[in-house]
Amino acid sequence: MSDILLAHEPMIRLGAFAGILALMALWELWAPRRHQVIGRLRRWPSNLGIVVLNTLLVRLAFPSAAVGLALLAESRGWGLLPALGAPPWLAIATAVVLLDLAIYLQHVLFHAVPVLWRLHRMHHADLEFDVTTGARFHPIEILLSMAIKLGVVAALGAPAAAVLIFEVLLNATSMFNHGNVRLPAGLDRMLRWLVVTPDMHRVHHSILPRETNSNFGFNLPWWDRLFGTYRAQPQAGHQAMTIGIEQFRDPRELRLDRMLWQPFRDDDHSYPLGRREPAT
Repeated sequence: MSDILLAHEPMIRLGAFAGILALMALWELWAPRRHQVIGRLRRWPSNLGIVVLNTLLVRLAFPSAAVGLALLAESRGWGLLPALGAPPWLAIATAVVLLDLAIYLQHVLFHAVPVLWRLHRMHHADLEFDVTTGARFHPIEILLSMAIKLGVVAALGAPAAAVLIFEVLLNATSMFNHGNVRLPAGLDRMLRWLVVTPDMHRVHHSILPRETNSNFGFNLPWWDRLFGTYRAQPQAGHQAMTIGIEQFRDPRELRLDRMLWQPFRDDDHSYPLGRREPAT
């Protein structure tokens, strides 16, 4: 079983990514939530190019990835869950939930610490919000995120099956909740208790700092409600809100080379890092 997981993990993740990307892209064409001023041809080559670059870097830096470490931890009996003697089904469910909590806390950290925000702000500098925004992360952030994830996997002793389930879920929900897709208001309200919806996460990509510093969840929506970072709607409404951050408003910043250089440019003095302003 372990050999099968390790051998097929890349293809499982790649297949899930490609399939969900295609479905979300078609959904965006069929029922878009917002009109996009800057079209796909301007943005998608760079956003998808960063995905290819990140995938290659992660495979070079972490050849066995998180599933490989989980298999090693299982064979050695490392981590909290094996020490507690949790049955397999409970260990898998607990690991998926706790890994999601770790991603939430990591996301908050990347907003609160100036040097980490420099890396993460490339994700927020997209001038539109669609399925490819969900995969637009700076390579250094991706490598740091993987290192953090590996630490959490080892500490928990997360089962390899749980890690693979979580990786696929995180990938899928990130593309879903960044989708420029329309959902009926009633369905959106119900889904928000189970998963982060596009309307919920779009608030996080608002140009207003108090909205940027809210709705940090990617997969499960519970953490924002539990820790007081939940904001139901953007102040300006979903149609009128401005996507992005104050820096990098020039459409030339959507080029791949300029995206990669953004963390090293000292032009973010106006951004109140980690500060959540009260609603007006």
